[in-house]
Amino acid sequence: MNPLALIDKYYPEDNELKHILLVHSRSVADKALDMARKHPELNLDLTFIEEAAMLHDIGIFMTDADGIFCFGKYPYICHGYLGSELVAREGYPRHALVCERHTGAGLSLKAIMERDLPVPHREMIPISLEEQIICFADKFYSKTKLDKEKSVEKARKSIEKHGEEGLARFDAWCKLFL
Repeated sequence: MNPLALIDKYYPEDNELKHILLVHSRSVADKALDMARKHPELNLDLTFIEEAAMLHDIGIFMTDADGIFCFGKYPYICHGYLGSELVAREGYPRHALVCERHTGAGLSLKAIMERDLPVPHREMIPISLEEQIICFADKFYSKTKLDKEKSVEKARKSIEKHGEEGLARFDAWCKLFL
């Protein structure tokens, strides 16, 4: 599969939003691939990691986040499941799971319900090691400070404000992937 062709289909214009998506996704893909290569014992699918990392945020154009040039109708937190639906319709269900499960450090059904999040009521936690490494790599990059990698401490702080559950996953990923 060619993730750039899929991105071009949904982002046909060369504009600031597409630039943000491509730079951010490339940074996440490179970090995930770097960590995966440092752990050959995990036998991770590098091709899939690169493709899925490039697509993990494809749904942002449907959300309302004017700071990153998104002028859609949904809250930004919806970009994961919206992108998942889009990628699944294109025939890539495994890639779609990465889109859905990468938000935060994953969203449990319990957290979704407790926080009354505007997303479908189902588990959205990364399961496969490939899903986990992409989600983890994503925590080191924002879309507002492109190409600036966060330290572990800064990434941890951004996760921490959303609760202990995601923080525990992040800490486990630090042990597994770093």
